[in-house]
Amino acid sequence: MKTAFFDTKPYDKPAFELYGKEKGIEFKFFETKLNADTAQLADGCDAVCVLVNATVAAEVVDTLYGYGIKLIALRSAGYNNVDVKHAYGKIHVVHVPAYSPNSVAEHAMALLLTSVRRIHKAYNRTKDFNFSLNGLTGFNLHGKTVGIIGTGKIGKIFADICGGFGMNVIAYDKFPPQESKIKYTSPDEIFEKSDIISLHCPLNSETRHMIDKAAVEKMKKGVVIINTSRGALIDAEALLEGIKQRKVGAACLDVYEEESDIFFEDLSGHIMNDDLLARLISMPNVIVTSHQAFLTEEALDNIAATTVNNIISCFENDGICENELCYRCGNIEECKKDRKERCF
Repeated sequence: MKTAFFDTKPYDKPAFELYGKEKGIEFKFFETKLNADTAQLADGCDAVCVLVNATVAAEVVDTLYGYGIKLIALRSAGYNNVDVKHAYGKIHVVHVPAYSPNSVAEHAMALLLTSVRRIHKAYNRTKDFNFSLNGLTGFNLHGKTVGIIGTGKIGKIFADICGGFGMNVIAYDKFPPQESKIKYTSPDEIFEKSDIISLHCPLNSETRHMIDKAAVEKMKKGVVIINTSRGALIDAEALLEGIKQRKVGAACLDVYEEESDIFFEDLSGHIMNDDLLARLISMPNVIVTSHQAFLTEEALDNIAATTVNNIISCFENDGICENELCYRCGNIEECKKDRKERCF
């Protein structure tokens, strides 16, 4: 069983080679991303394994299908880069819904603490033996109101972490649990009452640019915005304008809408062509990390184990995989067949 593994990084190989060898899967590792120009590299394989920044549009799906590819295995939770609707009836698509929610939630808190306590500035100063405290005044998290948008596994863990700091937690979720200690409210109330807003929801037509100019205008002056979910949840131009107008006090971003050709790469010797990202990074109250919230040893191990099991499930056990993304059901994440039969 051969799988073409795209966008390979050094930290990917150990776990995937280990679990692949155990299950009889041969991975062909490629450094390039999957797109229309590179799809031919999958010729002769049974499956492809990609990240969320691959481009698996209808054209790519058709090319893969022509090569006899039977499975697209996302080693990520997000799948907005895959045309799942077009893939239906041709190629099965699976993902890793929860590889390490603690990793992402903890990174969100790390970004918040770094920002509000000016850790990044202090670190740079002391490297130059500058021990002045001027400009390093932060604020307590205790007693502040944090608004969490999206309370899946990651959002709930982040809420627990915030509760441990003595913060007042409010949240919005399209499908809030019936029994919860979290106070659920509307997005507008989140915008109006929160000192800190953290995004933990999927990207879809309803959530794209949910943080836009109108949303920023409703927010409290000095609000801190955290995004460790999907870049396009935030209209980056509106965010930048909010920062320039001193409405947004700080932004902590692990994702960016146009990150696909930038993040995960070393561009230190190149000129940054994305002016918007360059301007955001230049702001003293903006912290950008390169989609690294997931990057822990535990998460990498879980991603590899789950992805390999997804591949095995689709080629064995009657082809039923609990992590398949089925378009026909109408709700991609909720299978009406209860995973008791193949999607097609």
